[in-house]
Amino acid sequence: MIRNILIITSHYPPSNLTGVHRSRLFAKYLPQFGWEPIVLTIDERCYEEKLDKNLNILIPKAQKIKRVKAFSLSKPRIIGDIGLRAFFQLYKKANEIISREKIDFVYILIPSFYLSLLGPFLHHKHGVKYGIDYIDPWVHFFPGSERIFSRHWFSTKLSKLLEPIAVKRASLITSVSPSYVQPIFDRNKKLINTTKMFSFPYGWDPEEKDFIGNYKSKSQLFVANNKLKLVYTGVFMPNSVQILKEWLRCINNNIDQFQDVEIHFIGTGAPKSSPNRNSIADIAKEYKLYGTIIFEHPDRIPYFDLLYHISISDGLFILGSTETHYTPSKLFNAFVTAKPVFAILHSASSAKNILDDTKWGITCSFSPNDVTYFQHQLIASFKEWKLRVTSNKWNFNYDAANIYSARNITSQLVKVINEQLK
Repeated sequence: MIRNILIITSHYPPSNLTGVHRSRLFAKYLPQFGWEPIVLTIDERCYEEKLDKNLNILIPKAQKIKRVKAFSLSKPRIIGDIGLRAFFQLYKKANEIISREKIDFVYILIPSFYLSLLGPFLHHKHGVKYGIDYIDPWVHFFPGSERIFSRHWFSTKLSKLLEPIAVKRASLITSVSPSYVQPIFDRNKKLINTTKMFSFPYGWDPEEKDFIGNYKSKSQLFVANNKLKLVYTGVFMPNSVQILKEWLRCINNNIDQFQDVEIHFIGTGAPKSSPNRNSIADIAKEYKLYGTIIFEHPDRIPYFDLLYHISISDGLFILGSTETHYTPSKLFNAFVTAKPVFAILHSASSAKNILDDTKWGITCSFSPNDVTYFQHQLIASFKEWKLRVTSNKWNFNYDAANIYSARNITSQLVKVINEQLK
């Protein structure tokens, strides 16, 4: 028996935001497990970021996608969140779809965090069960929220008021890591008896190896030379600044180990709305490393271009956060491109377990309480990574990596959803 699932997400290809891969991979493999997805999202013409049309290649041709318009941004910018600007349009279209189709489950991916409020509204009107997927924590200290009456201050206050309403009737709450959602259950004790908690990583799609194998990027961010190249991709988080500075200090203290190394940061430019405008280049210049060992290419580039640059590098660099919940989805780009990872991660990060299971890289655990020990561990870990790269001694565990394939993860998630409908 085929069941129908309504997936609600603010962004979907051709949006180039990282979160779109969460929903697109899930929607791609659902039909193999008896579920027909209908994706409800926002019209691509309403997105602020530059579009990546190549992502449409990865969407199955028969997939049902419904899009709605969002209200335009005002000047001055009062409401920037696209989920808020399209909330009523999404609610109206969701009602139409549920009334016309037999929808068995509604799955809402956040952010935009405000979309989670669609769940209780639709449940109240139609009786349909719903789940919420936390790509990022909602009740969370946002950088800048310490300034009273600032936009981030209001966002923090609102999250504490609205999240209990959103999750109260949820049948399922999922996330990329248990540490994202356990605090939700701690704050809302009654959920323990009514709501299933399940965590799963983004995963990776082995079929994308074929795309990247035949892809040639028009942009070339690397200068051809004999140096080892590490690539960091995606947003640079404020809570990574402390770790980055320790890493750069370590490089300076062991400069002989890095004379033949380049570390390229791609797509790390902070948005204009960010209260933290420190760039990788600014920080690297403080340590006199910019332009020799550290390089920054701040603009976001298309997904295939990103994979291409990882594929022509010697490895993927992951710089973690002082927050335990941070679980970088970018590590799965290393699986697609078959490149080893050098990672600096909090010891509680679930990404460390994934790398250990798959033997896909070297991890140095961040220890903020013992900087001297951390510095020692950093250089020892990097020496090991460098030795294995130069001697080509990587034996990736593909059997373990396939456990994290998007198809396998989708099968696990479907089992959990099916249990909620019994």
